[in-house]
Amino acid sequence: MAMDTYMSLRVSSPDPGEAAVLRGEIERLDRLFSPDGENSDVARLNSSGKITADGSTVELLSRTLALCAELDGALDPTVFPLVKEWGFIDKNYRIPDRATIDSLLSRTGYSAVGIDGSQITLPEGFALDLGAVAKGYAADRCAAMLRDSGAESALLNLGGTVAAIGKKNGGADWTVGIADPENSADYIGYLSCSDRTVATSGSYERYFVGDDGKTYCHILDPATGAPVQGDIVSVTVVSDSGLLSDALSTALFVKGADGANKLYRERGDFEYVILTKDGVALVSEGLTDSFTLKNSSWRLEAVK
Repeated sequence: MAMDTYMSLRVSSPDPGEAAVLRGEIERLDRLFSPDGENSDVARLNSSGKITADGSTVELLSRTLALCAELDGALDPTVFPLVKEWGFIDKNYRIPDRATIDSLLSRTGYSAVGIDGSQITLPEGFALDLGAVAKGYAADRCAAMLRDSGAESALLNLGGTVAAIGKKNGGADWTVGIADPENSADYIGYLSCSDRTVATSGSYERYFVGDDGKTYCHILDPATGAPVQGDIVSVTVVSDSGLLSDALSTALFVKGADGANKLYRERGDFEYVILTKDGVALVSEGLTDSFTLKNSSWRLEAVK
């Protein structure tokens, strides 16, 4: 258990202790990035507003802030107070009134985070959470360590973020399942890949039904301060970078299917599978030969 999820590491390496080394690195990063860890960098920053941070924290936050700008704010780690207010941290779910949301929104905004060398600062009343990108960064760190050690094959399942490194020992691509939103113990289909990281975000993971009968998921729109109420139930992103895949799986959920395809055309550095509320699996053109639909109740639509 790390980063609030179950993880599994499958490694083929000349060093029999390689998996233990990777586990140690993941646990180190977890201690740095946990928003409620007793001495974590993130918890100290949220408490004091200014810290001298570990190099990994500085690197992750710097790269995340750059992505926030590239994604026009669809990703923003400073919405953490709003995530808490909606009850997604303590599971005391509630619908805040508009005045509360607006008050908290006035104390969000990724551009207010300051980084100067190893010094990180936050304005008073701000707080952040790196949960949307931490597993992707950890996947990248582990992949780099494996390459440095000479390991040629690994499958790292970091709980919704899966790094497929090299190929299986027999030479075949790795197979990564995409969860069925209606039964997360099953899959709607599979991706074949190697040397890619696959990250999935879904509204079925954490949600509640309010007194108004609406379903509210844990993914918030930074522009409104409220859970996304769009046309998507799941976003899976495939790219060369774990951090990018992790970040985009959240940002595309916020942007919606049309916004996701627009960004896909603009960037050209990722592929995606988006599951919509009306039972369609939207598959970007770069995955049409590597994605297999298993569940016949879903309709596959290739995005061109």
